Amino acid sequence: MEEMSLPATESPPDAPPRSSHWPSHPELEAREPRNLLVLVVHQVVFRIAWMFKTESVVIPAFLDSVAGAGWIRGCLPVLSRFGLHVPPVFFAEPLRRIPRKKVALGVLGVLMSAPFALMAGILALTAGTKPSWMPWVFLGLYTVFFILTGLYFLAFNTLQGRVIRPTRRGRLLLLGTFWGTIPAVAISLWLMPGWLGRATPAFGPTFLFVAGGFFIAGLIGLLTFEPPSTDDRPKIPWLSSLADVVRTVRADANLRRLLLVVMLGSSSLLLMPHYQALAREELGIGGGNLTFWVIAQSISVGIISLLVGLLADSRGYRVTLQLLVVGSTLAPALSMGLAQWGQPWGGRLYFLVFAAFGIAPMGFRATANYTLEICEPAQHTRYLSTVALGSAVPYLVSPLVGELVDLIGFRIVFSTVIALTLLGGVLSLRLEEPRHRLAPEEAESLVLPADE
Repeated sequence: MEEMSLPATESPPDAPPRSSHWPSHPELEAREPRNLLVLVVHQVVFRIAWMFKTESVVIPAFLDSVAGAGWIRGCLPVLSRFGLHVPPVFFAEPLRRIPRKKVALGVLGVLMSAPFALMAGILALTAGTKPSWMPWVFLGLYTVFFILTGLYFLAFNTLQGRVIRPTRRGRLLLLGTFWGTIPAVAISLWLMPGWLGRATPAFGPTFLFVAGGFFIAGLIGLLTFEPPSTDDRPKIPWLSSLADVVRTVRADANLRRLLLVVMLGSSSLLLMPHYQALAREELGIGGGNLTFWVIAQSISVGIISLLVGLLADSRGYRVTLQLLVVGSTLAPALSMGLAQWGQPWGGRLYFLVFAAFGIAPMGFRATANYTLEICEPAQHTRYLSTVALGSAVPYLVSPLVGELVDLIGFRIVFSTVIALTLLGGVLSLRLEEPRHRLAPEEAESLVLPADE
């Protein structure tokens, strides 16, 4: 296969020295195929569990069934993004000092099962009733879950930065997501219609299944081969983490640009809980369509991951991130167009909205992998947590977005979000391309041989 080279771009004068060198260890390269397999299986199981709690379909549908107000539904993104992006800032320093990051990955995966196991137990005890406290208990457990999830993603991305070389991370994304689509869809077709396809969805068994999946995924993560790391840098006090974030951002102009791109580009996710509400209110559909929408989104994520993985390993994560930011406007644009079209075809084709929403998860992965390449390995945890914190900023207005949907309708809100996301796409053109910093042995061929 013909080799492809990437054009070098000049670093701005204030950019700190960087390297994309893969950390060396006598056994790490020999064990890379095993680590790739373990992390792929881990991701497949993790993805199957995640599919049964999709943030665009299952979770808002459950909250609507026990609450219903737009502003309550609008709390979902702000709570989830708070958990995903704020706690990692304070966890970056402790994680840096843990000799084996796989331990953090495994423990956090197991702990992520607890909130959904508790919620399944509560639903069993309340036996189909809807106590007034139910939405608030759920939102509390939901917040705990996403705090654990934010720490988990920081641990996973740091671990893959240690044990998978830069030009193999796209392959990990491709294998774990694309090939994970087949078992995820098969299990969904087997179980979801009986749980979510009925007029009154059975969320209890669904949440129990989610808990079991995360528990198993956490245990699998512990099988990764990872040599212990040593870090002799001075310990940063826990309360100094935010000051460290400020210093990191001030020292790196490209990181500042990335934060702007992430803040604007992630605006489309503010609409995540409102797609199923738009379908219900403007097209009169919902309920029995939940399973179909979840499967459409899962298949889409698998196909998109194939394209993203190949593009990222061959052309780098900058162009990949740019395309994903612009592509994330497709779901809100489609939802408005199909609602305007009306029944019957608007309803029949509404699954395309959730297929287009499959672009969003790839944006998270592309951002994390781009971040890993723009800093030294010793700075991975700090850069990842800093970018995560920046991407949380748009979600502060998420409840307001939910309230505005109720007050002025879907179209004005959705159109504004599309404009902000496109602005992020324009700003992404100023990001640096880090691939020219690859070590010579890593840059020999950015296209993997077909027989590997």
